[in-house]
Amino acid sequence: MQILTGIAVSPGVAIAEAVVLDAEELRIPQRMIPQKSVTAELDNLEKAVGVSVSDLEEQRDRVRERLGHDAADVFSWHIGVLKDASLNRQIVALIEQKRYSAAYATSTVMRNQQRRFQQMTDPLLAERIRDVQDIERRLLRNLLGASGEDLAHLTREIVLVAHDLTTSQTAKLSETMVAGVALDLGGPTSHTAILLRSWGRPAVVGLNTLSGAVSGGDLLIVDGVHHLVIVNPDEETLAEYSARRDNYVRLTDDLRSLRELPAATDDGVTVSLMANIEYPREVTTALDKGANGVGLYRSEFLFLAGQSPDEEEQYEAYREAIEGMEGRPVTIRTFDLGADKFTQEKTIEPERNPMLGNRSLRYSLQNLEMFKVQLRAILRAATAGPTRVMFPLVTSLIELRQAKMTIRDAMEDLEEAGVPFKRDIEIGMMLETPAAASQCRDFVKEVAFVSIGTNDLIQYLLAADRGNERVARYYTPSHPAVVKTLKDVIRACAKAGVDCSLCGEMAGEPIYTLLLIGLGLRSLSMSPHNIPEIKKLIRAATMARAQRVARRALTLDTETQVTNYLRSETKKLLPDDPI
Repeated sequence: MQILTGIAVSPGVAIAEAVVLDAEELRIPQRMIPQKSVTAELDNLEKAVGVSVSDLEEQRDRVRERLGHDAADVFSWHIGVLKDASLNRQIVALIEQKRYSAAYATSTVMRNQQRRFQQMTDPLLAERIRDVQDIERRLLRNLLGASGEDLAHLTREIVLVAHDLTTSQTAKLSETMVAGVALDLGGPTSHTAILLRSWGRPAVVGLNTLSGAVSGGDLLIVDGVHHLVIVNPDEETLAEYSARRDNYVRLTDDLRSLRELPAATDDGVTVSLMANIEYPREVTTALDKGANGVGLYRSEFLFLAGQSPDEEEQYEAYREAIEGMEGRPVTIRTFDLGADKFTQEKTIEPERNPMLGNRSLRYSLQNLEMFKVQLRAILRAATAGPTRVMFPLVTSLIELRQAKMTIRDAMEDLEEAGVPFKRDIEIGMMLETPAAASQCRDFVKEVAFVSIGTNDLIQYLLAADRGNERVARYYTPSHPAVVKTLKDVIRACAKAGVDCSLCGEMAGEPIYTLLLIGLGLRSLSMSPHNIPEIKKLIRAATMARAQRVARRALTLDTETQVTNYLRSETKKLLPDDPI
């Protein structure tokens, strides 16, 4: 028996024999064409792009019917890239000027795009390299007439093992007998992960060497709750996980009944459970899971089509999300991006340490026109319903005041143009740096609300890159320094009468729920899919119990002690849940 630890991107338990999918790699040799063939190659390119777009549109429509709008939006990004005029001009130029074959020109340009994505440090965008690879393969298949892997003819349930999956391959899984997925590569924010979550079957990624260590026919357990893949389990382990699988299915059915019930403790304290979203249409999923609003709208996803969105495009996206929440509040975070994320720029000097470099609010303040375009779009859209705006990665009062001044400038622009906008919009900040945490008492005098972004705060406090599997064990919300920092921030906000919430991944992990509400948080924002389980736990707890748990956790001096204690206390309330 072998146990491997990865990153769980879709919960549940799957048990089945493995099928190992070989990676599909299309290597195109350099080939020159005579001048008389240029027109024919351009025609071939145009046809291949047209067929690729048509295929994607059909696939998008099928996925929308089966999995909903948020999953289908993945293919809108692919279509946007294929239709991008700049990208097409680059391919055409290589055919016309260097007389490359259409296939080699396409491969050259798409590989350049992949290198650009490899330089990106934000995991939300860096993982899009797999989508670029998928687009390249689709175009080349349509140029060369090649065909890809097909899992449609499976006759029994299997666990699919692969080095990686393209977005297109993942979308086809819902029509197959694949019960679970285990991948060497990938992270929680990739398009593949988004589709796997929408698909609703267990998946673990980031397993590094699994595909080389597993043979077809090996029995596999995919544990999408505890981030594990177990190869050839013994009889005792197999029996245990068979029971867990059946129990998880029952619990999932039970959680659906909580949708309309409040997230209130047994002694009457209500906690607001909000959704983190990337795409406007995800509000449908948020409402379906019982969200009280959107606590984090990651607006940088508007840049994933490869071009900087103009004011009208941004306005329409924000308005769609605000109207879709039907009167519930929506908090829009301004672009959390850096110079290396703007794919329309032609030359980029990679920063030596981008996570500590020119990113987020810093970048926005150095590109004021771009920043004002976004702020004007948010202010206009805010007339459609309750809306708040918050700034990411704030480290100093000067930055915060400059950002607030830029909002006033955007308001003046709209007023002069006679365009309706929300004048009294609430302005807040994400607290995700040790500097902001230590100076929280000063910041709360300047904002209407604070949202704690634990994803970055933890990595900065613990000097552990959250995207680096080699130091993953050092990145933990259970570290006593993290717990004490949260206590200080929450207390400072409460003393100032400023609303405080938490929107990092920590909010959606059940073992931290008692700690967070016990420390004083009354608003948590998370992936919509986590809301039902967190609501169930809150409804089983009392505030007195949560406060006792928080006090005890603050006395522990190692992350292992904190984790074990929180898990033990959570299991007392939900003994049957896979925590």
